[in-house]
Amino acid sequence: MENSTLDIRCARIEDANLLAELGAQTFAETFTEDNTPEDMAAYLAASFNLEKLTAELTDPLSVFFIAEVGGNAAGYAKIHAGEALQGVEGQKPIELVRLYVSRKWLGRGVGQALMQRCMNEAHELGCQTIWLGVWEHNSRALAFYRKWDFHEVGEHVFQLGSDPQRDILMQRAI
Repeated sequence: MENSTLDIRCARIEDANLLAELGAQTFAETFTEDNTPEDMAAYLAASFNLEKLTAELTDPLSVFFIAEVGGNAAGYAKIHAGEALQGVEGQKPIELVRLYVSRKWLGRGVGQALMQRCMNEAHELGCQTIWLGVWEHNSRALAFYRKWDFHEVGEHVFQLGSDPQRDILMQRAI
């Protein structure tokens, strides 16, 4: 980590702008090449604006974690204790909604640290199952989740702008 410390902290309401910027940046880094500019622009505007992130941060069922290296944001994760999608089984499920790492920090332990923090938090909340949706063409993420013992349990549609895409539902026991 370039002699810098990796810290994971809980996000606060005043982090809404940081999360909006970091979310849009990491999503664009990962998916721009595979989608139209119009669909990307529509999704980014709808999903990573200050109002939406502020609302998500104030949701009592959601917890955000920010990974910082040397005081600079390197990624973030969000878990949400809501209803699970059809196909997800297991007791007391919680969703891993986002696990985003800036391209600069991929492969350097940031994703691992965020995932471990999410698993620890889910365990502390009494959850017994963690689940997620991942784009069928995101091979790097699929490999990462399989390494964490997630397995496929179904699929659902993820709407990216005007493009309905196939997400694979995965879950594992906590």
